[in-house]
Amino acid sequence: MTDSADNNLPLQEPRLWRDELWTARVIKNEEDDGWAVEMTRLGDPEPALVGPWTMGRDKKNPKPLDGPAFSTLVKTAAEVIRRHEQQLHASLNKSVTVTARDDRRIRVSLSIVPDEDNPSATLSAHDDDDDSELASVNVSPAFRLTASSATAWIEADFARPR
Repeated sequence: MTDSADNNLPLQEPRLWRDELWTARVIKNEEDDGWAVEMTRLGDPEPALVGPWTMGRDKKNPKPLDGPAFSTLVKTAAEVIRRHEQQLHASLNKSVTVTARDDRRIRVSLSIVPDEDNPSATLSAHDDDDDSELASVNVSPAFRLTASSATAWIEADFARPR
């Protein structure tokens, strides 16, 4: 077996628990005399969650990890990642619905593709009644989608905004 395969095996030690996806590690808290626990998802470069950890009965060493604590930490770390992904998605995908062109409801969406070398964005318009696409153009990732910019784009016959 390779070292990386060994790192994926389940493990249950007082300061280190691991399953197929998560690793919990009790570490010395750098900011005080206490302890912290970090939760890292397999393949991620950094922990998803770092939080305080309880002292043991001797008030010097950390309380050992156990099954219920590990399960709670996994749920909490997964929720942190889920919320981060939702926030990222919301920041990259915006949408407004406006009334334009003979009182039609049109949903205008901006989808940004973040890329360090070549970020891009697409502005698209859909009929709010049947979701049919009316237009789609590439725009700068810095384009600001507002109700007024959406209306202006529609009134300009979906010409690429400058």
